[in-house]
Amino acid sequence: MSTLDKSEVTRLAELLEAAELQARDVTKITDDYPGMDWDDAYAIQEALRGLKEGRGHKIVGLKAGLTSFAKMKQMGVTSPVFGFVADYMARPDGGDIETSQLIHPKVEAEICIVTKAPLKGPGCHVASVMAATDFVVPAVEVIDSRYRDFKFDLKSVIADNTSASRFVIGGRMRDLAELDLRTLGVVLEKNGEVVSMAAGAAVLGHPLAAVAMLANHLGARGQEIPAGTFIMTGGVTEAIAVEKGDSVAVRFQDLGTVSMRFV
Repeated sequence: MSTLDKSEVTRLAELLEAAELQARDVTKITDDYPGMDWDDAYAIQEALRGLKEGRGHKIVGLKAGLTSFAKMKQMGVTSPVFGFVADYMARPDGGDIETSQLIHPKVEAEICIVTKAPLKGPGCHVASVMAATDFVVPAVEVIDSRYRDFKFDLKSVIADNTSASRFVIGGRMRDLAELDLRTLGVVLEKNGEVVSMAAGAAVLGHPLAAVAMLANHLGARGQEIPAGTFIMTGGVTEAIAVEKGDSVAVRFQDLGTVSMRFV
C-alpha cells in the first residue's frame, strides 16, 4: 500500500537522478518521508527507470543487492533488494572509469548469468534458475550510493536503484554445468594487493538463489524475467572503496579476470 502520491514519487526519482548525474550527494529520502513503505521505494525506482528510458537509454540488466546473509541480518531484512543497470553504466574490461562522475565509488565482485528462458514467480527456486541459465559470466559492479556519508536505510537504497552506477563484464562465459557456483573462488586485488577473497556461497548459499528471489519478487508484481536477461547476482566480496589512481583486478576461478582503472 503506497503512502506517497504520484507527484512525490516523481519528484524523489528526479532528485536521486540529478544526484547521480551531477555526482552530488543527498540526504536519505526517508528523513523527509519517514512513513514511506517498500512499495513506495520500488515505485521511485520504477520512475527513475522511466526517466532513463525517456532519455533514450536502454535497461540492459537486472541486479540483486544485499545478498549475503550477514548483511541481511545486519540490516534486519529477509530478502535482498533488486535494481537494474542501464546501457550507459557499462565499461569495457580493462578500461577506465572516470571518478569525477562518481560520488564515493566502491567495487564488488559479482557472478552473473544470462537467461535462455523466462523465469516467473511465485515458486521459482534454484533448480528453475539452473534450467533457464544460458551461461555464466564474471563482472565487477561499481556501486555509488547517492547518499551522504553512506547514511541510508533500505528503502532509500531501493529508491536509489540499489546504488547502481557502473559495471564491467569480463573474463569468459562458461556453461553452468562446468562450474560449481557455490565453491567458485573469487579474489579481489586493488593496486596489486589482495583485499578480499570469497566463494560463491557467500551469495545466499548459492548465487542462483538471488535470481530465484528476483523472479519471485517480480512475480508478486505481475512481471517476469524475460529470456536473454543479464542478471548480476550480488556481491560475492564486500564492497571495497576505490579512488582516482586505483586499479582493480578480480580473479574468478574458472571464469578469468575482470579489471579496470579509476582515473
